[in-house]
Amino acid sequence: MPRAPRIEFEGAVYHVMARGNRREPIVFSDEDRRLFIDTFAEVCEMTGWEVFAWVLMDNHYHFVFRTPKANLVDGMTWFQNTYTRRLNCRHKLWGHLFGGRYRSILIENEDLGGAVWRD
Repeated sequence: MPRAPRIEFEGAVYHVMARGNRREPIVFSDEDRRLFIDTFAEVCEMTGWEVFAWVLMDNHYHFVFRTPKANLVDGMTWFQNTYTRRLNCRHKLWGHLFGGRYRSILIENEDLGGAVWRD
């Protein structure tokens, strides 16, 4: 069964999340956390994403942001690939860091105070 296409449009607000491969860590130290945050800041600058909230745990993350352009896929592809390459290089690792496709939930209500979440 093929994957459902991502819904992208200007001004969309998303809740995006991803886990480590086999639920393993995606950060191993405070330096890795800084690398993650710096890489996320880079993609936000490149794409113009407006971040409302984010949280980083040892084995997964959550972001809530608005895309001023229809650029969710391009930005997330760059972010996850770049962070994985940087972390793998830093720790002399090889292979996947994230387990499968990141999840993105479109928030329908533009007023984040009364957001509606969809699965």
